[in-house]
Amino acid sequence: MNETSQTGALLQAHDPYARPSQEVLADLESNPQGLSVGAAQKRLAAYGPNLLAAPLRRNPVLRFLSHFNDVLIYVLLAAAVLKSIFGDWIDAAVILAVAVINAVIGFLQEGRAEKALDGIRRMLSLHAHVRRDGVWVYVEAEGLVPGDIVRVKSGDKVPADARLIEATTLRVEESALTGESVPTTKKTSPVPPDSGIGDRHSMLYSGTIVTTGRGIGVVTASGVDTEMGRIQSMLTGVQNLATPLTRQLDSFGKKITLLILGVAAIMLVIGRLLHNQEANDLLSAAIGFAVAAIPEGLPALVTITLALGVQQMAKRRAIVRKLTAVETLGSVTTVCSDKTGTLTRNEMTVRSAVTRAAHYQVTGIGYEPVGVISIDDEPAALDTRPDLSELVTVMALCNDARITEEDGRWRVVGEPTEGALRTLALKTNFEAAGWKRIAVIPFESDNKFMATLDEDPTGKVRILLKGAPGEVFKRSSRQLSASGSPEPIDTAFWNKYVEELSAQGLRVLAAASVTAADGMVDLNIDDIDDGMLFLGLVGIVDPPRPEAIKAIATMQSAGIRVKMITGDHAGTARAISREMGITSDLNARVITGAELEAMSQDQLIRIVREVDVFARTSPEHKLRIVKALQAHKEVVAMTGDGVNDAPALTRSDVGVAMGIKGTEATKEAADIVLADDNFATIGRAIEEGRRIRDNLQKSIVFLLPTTAAQSLVILVAVLFGFTLPLQPAQILWVNLITAVTLSLALAYEPAEADIMLRQPRKPGASLIGRAYVGRILWVALLISGATVAVFFLELAAGSTLAQAQTTAVTMLTLSQVAFLFNSRFLQASSLKFAVLLGNPAIWISTGALLMLQLAFVYTPFMNLWFRSAPIGVREWGYTLGLSAAIFLFVEMGKAIERVVARRQK
Repeated sequence: MNETSQTGALLQAHDPYARPSQEVLADLESNPQGLSVGAAQKRLAAYGPNLLAAPLRRNPVLRFLSHFNDVLIYVLLAAAVLKSIFGDWIDAAVILAVAVINAVIGFLQEGRAEKALDGIRRMLSLHAHVRRDGVWVYVEAEGLVPGDIVRVKSGDKVPADARLIEATTLRVEESALTGESVPTTKKTSPVPPDSGIGDRHSMLYSGTIVTTGRGIGVVTASGVDTEMGRIQSMLTGVQNLATPLTRQLDSFGKKITLLILGVAAIMLVIGRLLHNQEANDLLSAAIGFAVAAIPEGLPALVTITLALGVQQMAKRRAIVRKLTAVETLGSVTTVCSDKTGTLTRNEMTVRSAVTRAAHYQVTGIGYEPVGVISIDDEPAALDTRPDLSELVTVMALCNDARITEEDGRWRVVGEPTEGALRTLALKTNFEAAGWKRIAVIPFESDNKFMATLDEDPTGKVRILLKGAPGEVFKRSSRQLSASGSPEPIDTAFWNKYVEELSAQGLRVLAAASVTAADGMVDLNIDDIDDGMLFLGLVGIVDPPRPEAIKAIATMQSAGIRVKMITGDHAGTARAISREMGITSDLNARVITGAELEAMSQDQLIRIVREVDVFARTSPEHKLRIVKALQAHKEVVAMTGDGVNDAPALTRSDVGVAMGIKGTEATKEAADIVLADDNFATIGRAIEEGRRIRDNLQKSIVFLLPTTAAQSLVILVAVLFGFTLPLQPAQILWVNLITAVTLSLALAYEPAEADIMLRQPRKPGASLIGRAYVGRILWVALLISGATVAVFFLELAAGSTLAQAQTTAVTMLTLSQVAFLFNSRFLQASSLKFAVLLGNPAIWISTGALLMLQLAFVYTPFMNLWFRSAPIGVREWGYTLGLSAAIFLFVEMGKAIERVVARRQK
């Protein structure tokens, strides 16, 4: 047996799920006895180990330096150079430190995709049971090769992709790969070539978990060629988009750089031609203008505001892995969510029980045995409802699952569906003690039922049958009547309930029983072919999280569209989406994976906004859906917990992973991890994101007029040829104590009352709208005008140049304090008592600023460093008065903005 074909190509089995296992064995030049040890070694050399390849890592130094490749950082570095030119080495060092801190933060946050690949690699099985030279042996999973014969049993992790040769009651948990909550029944027969990954019941996939049964298969793909490997390649090739904030800051940085250079050049020309000023003086003034105009506090402001947001998000159970994701959440227009484990609990729960006597409702969620079985809102007990007692007895005993409590969490050991039935029995206080199992016919996908032979506490032996309704119907000739006696079975009655429960997205199981013949000690299929007494139905669902339903309603009121993307069947997806409130139409359109396969990307782009439910999807489909939404300039958040979600999470504007049930790969690919697996936390995170974006906007609207006012003072001095009212070192002082300190106070602003009633910001909209541009110019004119006026008033009053400049700095500082209170409300009026409450940081920063300004004015060493001088009470009095006037003038401008906005609606 050769490791390659006669042509020298590596052996492959095309579409192994769609062809008989004998053909697949032939393609791989293997047989049920397995490969020889020598052949396996040769193939290992040809195919490589059964591992996901480690990605090439960029040089750490280059990774670090790449974070300086940003226009705003260029502006910071230019500011540092200018400070050095002025001889302000300490200030230059501070600005450089800000740039380095930004780079360090980016460096530490980088590499999420690479870590996601590491997470997927850890999901692979460590050992495998393989047949070599006809003997079953355990080997390291990395030594498996195509053509190997492997064996799996309950609890095993599948070591490689394999085509099944034998399967005995085999069921596999594939939710991490497909998103489907119910384990998939596996069998050996081929499936159609166009079957999606969730429907390929003849295949085992690497990294999935065997829940029941056993099977033997031939390895068809290993390492990077497995489905896990394909996901890895998608992660490697997924482009990580810039966030709205980074795009806007990049654009802003470029524009402000060009503006500063342009205005500085004009200043040089005008000063030389109109005023015939000396070149050195002009150059000094131009540099002073640049120092004033460069908002060197902006990158630090953004970073620190987002970092504070991260702390707030952590308190709300959302762990942020990337700073800019906080702000991006506030701009989200569409949330794409996986169903299983995200919108639902991934814990199967009995919702309904139907007998001929009654239709019972069952409360409670998940495997925790807390809930009530009721009829017409009245509790039902087994001792008073014999029909219910018979049904629960079969569901509890014809069952191999166990419910356990670990660290306060209830879990199932075995099949999730059987776990739901066990929980139902616990809720009814069913007592299994005294029952003894004698024989069993295990569940098989071909039969779709399970049967047991049990002896009850009185010594009577009974046959208990549980399975798909159709299978139980055809084996039942009678039913338990409403009066408790046997009667002919009414299949029309039961079929009506099966359809009704299925339409609600419930998985329906049926139960029957019969008294066994005397002396019966074994159980065969022939024993249950006919004559069973039909007892009733149960409807089982993976229940929606109640808090998720509320969160979806909140998101919709905030103008955010929620879309469900799941591996489950279309009927289940439609029913769950209606229950969640995602759709309201009984016939809402659901697009399946097969339909997506038939669509081009352009076709998907045309319809993606109209459809809210996607079913039977694969990882490629989720990625395509996210890309299609982004083609409409939507800001997309993708949530999920399975490895199948990782590529879409990486591509989305903000990826949100579940922290408890989420796979390691998904957590590493995500921007935000929910510590409590609570979908409602996403709603709170979006609210927090909007608050942070509001506060960023408030901070920037505050920061820009103050820097503009400083630069305007220098510009006016050059244009009109008078002495500079502010020294460059004094401008830096104002920047350091006001622009950053006061701006950061706005980062602590609480959310405004209507924050989750607003529509999302238009994707791509400017961080600073047109109305705010007008306000920035208005405030800059007010502050610069007051500063220049104070400077000339002091000179006219006989003050020295140092005193006049110190008074101008004080005017500049106090006017910015006044404008800080204007900025607490972007649109609403600040002429209300609330402007004084709600944010202690405002008063703390104002107090700190006044103390620093007093030191600037009155301490000798500050007078020496910054060329300042003491001023009197008169100067403090009228600068405070002018600041109050500026506050009122700004409020007048805001009132005009509100009137204009109302007229434009």
